Amino acid sequence: MLDRRPTDPSAVNHLLSTVLMRELYRMGAMNSGEYANDSFIGEAHRSADPKVNERIKQLVDRAQRLEEQKLKANPNDVEALYARGVTRAQFALYTALIERAWFSALRNAVSARHDHERVLELDANYVDAKLVVGTHNYVVGSLPWSVKVAVAMVGLSGTKEKGFEYLRQVAESNGENSIDAKVVLSLFLRREHRYDEARVGMHDLALRYPGNYLFPLEEANLLRAGGHAPEAAAGYRKVWQNGREGKYGNLHYEMAAWGLGELMRGQKDYAAAAAAYELISSAPDPGPETLQKANLAAGEMYDLLQKRDLAMKKYETVLAENGTTPLAQKAREHIREAYRE
Repeated sequence: MLDRRPTDPSAVNHLLSTVLMRELYRMGAMNSGEYANDSFIGEAHRSADPKVNERIKQLVDRAQRLEEQKLKANPNDVEALYARGVTRAQFALYTALIERAWFSALRNAVSARHDHERVLELDANYVDAKLVVGTHNYVVGSLPWSVKVAVAMVGLSGTKEKGFEYLRQVAESNGENSIDAKVVLSLFLRREHRYDEARVGMHDLALRYPGNYLFPLEEANLLRAGGHAPEAAAGYRKVWQNGREGKYGNLHYEMAAWGLGELMRGQKDYAAAAAAYELISSAPDPGPETLQKANLAAGEMYDLLQKRDLAMKKYETVLAENGTTPLAQKAREHIREAYRE
């Protein structure tokens, strides 16, 4: 598309989105559970590929140059304003989740919101612009009161209610952002512990995209979070079986086994949890972080089952995989002293 339309910033943005999402997936940063609370701020992932890093920055620069050219000719060019907001929003995602530069991400996110608010001033029917504005409203509305006062002093405001209203409008539209809005809406509903509502969107997307394991996996996660353990277990097993049958290609469907292990662990069925964690090593190409995490968890289950020899083997496997991670440090602690809850 970009080859055919080299001066179209929206074409650049589409390629930018593809490259960015692929890299976040490769890094292991597409697990929705991390964003159900604020733990993602300190969550470490694999480092980004330097070549991909550079390509993302080049695409951002290319899009911004094209957008500024159009806006210099016409400051009220709605399409150019919308495109610039998209570029800034994606760069905010990049700086937050790849560079871990939170203040830079905030600046880009605020700029993206301002661009799309201006789009809505010029064209109130431009529903796609409500994705960024709605997301930002929810985030600002979720801040502690003292922080809200501080951001209000620099002209920022927002409420969760308005955020949800905008996101629902986008999700129910036939616009380009309707799928993204359903994903974001489901994530925010999960943060609010409104699991059944969140599951509606995930179920719809799971049916619509049968080759993407992330949607049925999230549906199972929401069932678990909502206290529907048997249904969640069935969901995890179905994702695992579909993966074994090749329905997800080379995607990391082993996350279903991790979810099943966590469910069984929460029910104190340690033998079933260990068996689920052990499944991960049988996946074709499991993510290294997931595999190491699963081996550590399996070792902990064996310790609770008083199978110390098996536990020690799992801890030694964790160290052999990568001895420099926080997981490896926990394995060393468990080697010195058996794990206990």
